[in-house]
Amino acid sequence: MSDSETVPQAAAPETGGSAPALPPEALKIASGYAFAGPALDLGALIWDGNCLPDAQVRIPLAVLNRHGLVAGATGTGKTKTLQLIAEQLSAQGVPVFLADIKGDLSGISQPGRSDDKVRSRAAEAHQRWTPAGFPAEFLALGGLGYGIPVRATITSFGPVLLSKVLQLNRTQEQSLGLIFHYADTKGLELVDLKDLRAVVAFLTSDEGRAELKNIGGLSTATAGVILRSLTSFEAQGMADFFGEPEFDTSEFLRTASDGRGIVSVLELPAVQDKPQLFSTFLMWLLADLFHDLPEVGDADKPKLVFFFDEAHLLFDDASKAFLDSITQTVRLIRSKGVGVFFVTQTPKDVPGDVLAQLGNRIQHALRAFTPEDQKALRATVKTFPDSAYDLEELLTGLGTGEAVVTVLSEKGAPTPVAATRLRAPESLMGPVDATALDQAVRSSPLHGRYAQAVDRESAYEKLAARQEQAPEQPVRRAPRAKEEPSVVEQVVGSGMFKSLARSVGTQIGREITRSLFGTTRRRR
Repeated sequence: MSDSETVPQAAAPETGGSAPALPPEALKIASGYAFAGPALDLGALIWDGNCLPDAQVRIPLAVLNRHGLVAGATGTGKTKTLQLIAEQLSAQGVPVFLADIKGDLSGISQPGRSDDKVRSRAAEAHQRWTPAGFPAEFLALGGLGYGIPVRATITSFGPVLLSKVLQLNRTQEQSLGLIFHYADTKGLELVDLKDLRAVVAFLTSDEGRAELKNIGGLSTATAGVILRSLTSFEAQGMADFFGEPEFDTSEFLRTASDGRGIVSVLELPAVQDKPQLFSTFLMWLLADLFHDLPEVGDADKPKLVFFFDEAHLLFDDASKAFLDSITQTVRLIRSKGVGVFFVTQTPKDVPGDVLAQLGNRIQHALRAFTPEDQKALRATVKTFPDSAYDLEELLTGLGTGEAVVTVLSEKGAPTPVAATRLRAPESLMGPVDATALDQAVRSSPLHGRYAQAVDRESAYEKLAARQEQAPEQPVRRAPRAKEEPSVVEQVVGSGMFKSLARSVGTQIGREITRSLFGTTRRRR
């Protein structure tokens, strides 16, 4: 846990004390990190190849909602940096969300183990290292792997995010948006994949085509592509990610009984071969938080800090609508007290409009083995403020657990660039065993709410029921001036449907309000 109050801060050069005076350049850098308010301790300043433990590099707690970037080549220590920041946030009462791609962040729930490497790192950084575990919840997409199942309804997920998952082109994405709009207005809830498939099939049938004539049609070819994509998606075992009970993202905002923030760890090893899926699901979680949380402005500490690992996957092959929605979400969610840290290899993995909003930067080592690597290195250097270091040389020479840091000060100005030897996490640096993980999941208060999937009546069942009843009903010829009502219109006009429209918790009978990503708004 943080011990910032016990660590001596950078001071003016001493003439008779036990600590050597800081070089003038190092003193100037260190003075940029001497904050008055609560802060997280990142590590000790490195200058001229030496670690200077009296020059501490920190980040103010109040600016953690100004977003950030943790970058670096594979194996340079990014995961341990996430763990270091997450456990200090938890200790300060701030909940944290972590996407655990490789499965080695579950150790945050258990006290760490001291060894020569940990003791050496702690001594170098003037860290009073004490083993500590932190309150954690473990989640899993669709229940694949160890964790509380995280599901979303198709309706809530929305057309923009689903198009990304299904890898649809712009025309197909627009058609999918039309399908969602139709289902919203007609009260056909899209809970799972079979609901969406049923609505698409209906709208391309003889009965259904007329339903879209006033707002644009759905071509048979486009509908066929969407249906084939859904079938392929389901064949890969991904149907479990959509359904009910839908996960309520307000669960991420909880604190433990001792006041520490709960660390929600989304375990992703079971789906790490499905990057389009999990990266888009992470964006759904963030978008859901965005449109449900109230404005809070600048607070003393964030409500939540959300770490978005393998961020480049989110932006790969993304449509313009998708990128615009990400940019807007990141820009606006700060005022709702949520900080977002993107974790990736180089800053160029993040679009410029998003990168410009990431005020806190922790850059681990980069490789420069190829011309492309060298180009990425030069581009990375240009994203930093003017520095007293030769950053091109420094970034290729950093060791594991070292990083170049610049953050926002308490006044919102960038701090001087600081090469930093990072502290060691105090929780277990590695995964907990499967038995302990399973026990933690089953003993969670969330287990009873989300473990068991529910398949209630929705679009598929309603359309199927009406189609079964239709042949048994006499067909009446309407006057030419008035068209015969379609199957869906009959459903909407039925007494059973009107009764459902009045039921608590449904969106039936009115159009669903959608956010930037086309995700639905839910009442908390």
